Amino acid sequence: GGGMSLPTPYYQDEHSTIYHGDCREILPLLEPVDLVLTDPPYGVNFSGKVTKHTVNTKGYESIVDDSSIVVDVVLRALNICKTLSSRIVITPGSRNMFKYPEPDCVGAIYYPAGAGLGRWGFTCWQPIFYYGKDPYISKRLGSRPDSFSTTISAEKNGHPCPKPIQTMKWLVNKASFQKETILDPFMGSGTTLRAAKDLGRKAVGIEIEEKYCEIAVKRLRQGVLPLGGAA
Repeated sequence: GGGMSLPTPYYQDEHSTIYHGDCREILPLLEPVDLVLTDPPYGVNFSGKVTKHTVNTKGYESIVDDSSIVVDVVLRALNICKTLSSRIVITPGSRNMFKYPEPDCVGAIYYPAGAGLGRWGFTCWQPIFYYGKDPYISKRLGSRPDSFSTTISAEKNGHPCPKPIQTMKWLVNKASFQKETILDPFMGSGTTLRAAKDLGRKAVGIEIEEKYCEIAVKRLRQGVLPLGGAA
């Protein structure tokens, strides 16, 4: 767009490229990709995200991760992503999922033990929104489940709510082929990029918080999967 050029990557290797910045500014400058796979902010007043940067936080009142972030940031980014790929997979969280455009398919991550308490009891699932076509079905390679069950929690790595690497690996395997390129516009601590690297995909990540970019670089530089934390 308008004479803008991509910023220098924050990090780059043969598998992975990270851009530090606002995805709404960087996305329009990117080349098309095979898959957009992201775990965006849920807009749930998650206090852990910003208390470190906010003075005098009173409970949930002054938190920026409210439902407006879904509309102003996530949905705007999603609209740009649609120009970059016909295949998009999002884990939107359940609280604001109805603000999203209607997906072509809804899957679920099921947590038998429950994960958090909702108004009707323990929340035992999280939606997966699929846009576009399943690449395996498109290539007549057969059908696989659209959902899975997990009891694994994310490793502690300095990010307040990272997705477990196994969750992202399942989604990477489900929605892409080897050597394809995956874009994550809300990279966080880099779980999508690490999963992509482990599974022989290329990946591009965008993250506005520099601290999370640093964590992602550390994770990508590890030759094998970390067994403990990667902080």
